[in-house]
Amino acid sequence: MSVTIERISALLMKAERTDNEHEADAYLMKAQALATLASIDLASARAKGHEGQAPADPITRTVTIGEKGKRANTHLVSLFVVVAHNNFTMVDVAADSTYVIAYGMPQDLDITQTVFASLSVQMATTAQAYLEQDEWRSETFRVRSRTTGLLVTKRFTKQTARAAFYRAFVARIDERLQQAREQAMTEHDASDTAETAAAVVLRKSESEVRSFHRRMSQARGRWGGYRGAALRSVRLGSRRRSRGSLLGPTHRTRGVAPSRRHYPGEVPLFPHGNRGCSASRRASQGCCS
Repeated sequence: MSVTIERISALLMKAERTDNEHEADAYLMKAQALATLASIDLASARAKGHEGQAPADPITRTVTIGEKGKRANTHLVSLFVVVAHNNFTMVDVAADSTYVIAYGMPQDLDITQTVFASLSVQMATTAQAYLEQDEWRSETFRVRSRTTGLLVTKRFTKQTARAAFYRAFVARIDERLQQAREQAMTEHDASDTAETAAAVVLRKSESEVRSFHRRMSQARGRWGGYRGAALRSVRLGSRRRSRGSLLGPTHRTRGVAPSRRHYPGEVPLFPHGNRGCSASRRASQGCCS
């Protein structure tokens, strides 16, 4: 699996370095395709009971997002959730958005963290480049007035422009990862060596992860995601705001894990300070390390 991670990391590094948005998308999608094919191979090996090839049982892993009070935290959590769910991983979110707990197969967690680490850098650097262009200063959004309840038009501030950029970036990444995952599954099913359809192979793995999550999770409520003014922006310059945001047709994966996607408002939430697992579970599962 380390070879796969190295190849994925190399592709993501190329995506970080290029100034060409189409090249960056191509590298990202290639990395996700490799990740998906690796997950299919390992899930298949697990189903067949091949010793030395099958992945371990599902585990939990805590990932720090940022310091308390950082404005970017909710957007980084959204990005992590998108990457995780496209790599067959479930997520619980801390109430203050400072950390997440991921549930999945070890190799899928490794891939999720690798991809997230790269994309979080890309999101920050491309947002800064966008803000330095000053195009956002002429754009507006509509928000409901707290005093009158009526919709009013406001100009973007640097803060709301950055938030709108982050939201468009995450949406674009979700589209790209879904598209790459679907293509990889199609490629697998078309190969001469495929004995079972990818969706069937992955369904059992998904079921194990979901069952593990139900047993282990102590999350309560639902994570609300970003709630700022830019949420209701009606002029995002939206297809420009994130590099090539949402270019091309929408691709949704059907009949494959995860069968039910979680978005803000649906992601399980931890109360502040609750790390989501007991001391015995931390010791036995490596949880909340």
